[in-house]
Amino acid sequence: MDTYREEILEHWQNPQNYGEIEDADLVIDQVNPLCGDEITIYIRFGADSRRKGNADLRGKRIADVTFVGKGCAISVASASMLTEAIKGQRVEKIGKITGEDVFEMLGGPVAPARIKCAFLSLEAVRKIVG
Repeated sequence: MDTYREEILEHWQNPQNYGEIEDADLVIDQVNPLCGDEITIYIRFGADSRRKGNADLRGKRIADVTFVGKGCAISVASASMLTEAIKGQRVEKIGKITGEDVFEMLGGPVAPARIKCAFLSLEAVRKIVG
């Protein structure tokens, strides 16, 4: 098995940041209607930038981020990797994450039929920046 597949399987079987954050500052739901994958991302902003909702989040830093959901290995692995990448980052930086960045995290592009799976968590976190 190549490294790309091993990395995806590792994050699928042992996802990082899996679980809910009680009293999260922001909760984002995202569903892939094509395959039924679902994800909910929980975000807590740093103490210096705590605020409920997503009104004017510029300058806010993500202190903690977790997710729960159900889906294929690519969807779960992508959420695991993306939550690791955005933890501690400012909202402005998150708005600059591209699909190519997600492919890089996954170890390369995925089959065309799996692109929506790979980008499900990216679509969710993009809701932070509007």
